[in-house]
Amino acid sequence: MGNRSQPSIVMSMEVSNDKDFSSPKSRHPSALSLDEVENRNVGEAFWNLPNTITMLRVLVIPAILVFPFYINDFTSQIAGWLFVFAGVTDVVDGWLARRGQQVTRIGKLLDPLADKLLVTVCLVVLVSIERIPIWATTLVVVIIGRELAVTGLRGIASAGGQVLAADWRGKLKTLTQNLAIGALLFPGDTLGLPLHFLGLVMLSVATVLTLWSGYVYFARYFRSAETE
Repeated sequence: MGNRSQPSIVMSMEVSNDKDFSSPKSRHPSALSLDEVENRNVGEAFWNLPNTITMLRVLVIPAILVFPFYINDFTSQIAGWLFVFAGVTDVVDGWLARRGQQVTRIGKLLDPLADKLLVTVCLVVLVSIERIPIWATTLVVVIIGRELAVTGLRGIASAGGQVLAADWRGKLKTLTQNLAIGALLFPGDTLGLPLHFLGLVMLSVATVLTLWSGYVYFARYFRSAETE
């Protein structure tokens, strides 16, 4: 009888061992896969300070969308200062993330997404209230189209292990573009300057830089693809 019971004991031990090592809940934390550890870290790090500041920038978008329904000098001032505030948060969240080593994957997604949504909404709103005249809508189409194209290109490059970092042309384009939008959102006589005229001039310059920097991105990507 002792011999007959041995196989069942051995089998029960094997089943118990299989259960222990196959169930994620029963594994020791040190036995978690790399993906599981990264997913836990992303979830824990979402509400860090830089990402929270980025979300404040996203909250500016609904306020800008309401702007066309209440157009006057006072609301123009509010819209302009909200855009300035959003620009400051864009600088601060990146600085805090790098300084505090709080760069996360969700932050890398949210930061450029918030920027592109805010710029797109502001440009569309400025067209709707005719701060950007009909002849200048081509500039808006070029800027938004370039943003979509470069974003898609970066996604393709990233999937292939290539990083298309922003160079000085892209940064200058962003600066000129934001100055143009800010000037067009504020009332035209702010600071005693023809801000709307200056805004259209800067928007034209930003469009040229948009095309130039976009060409550089695509050229860099295809040049790299040819050498691989």
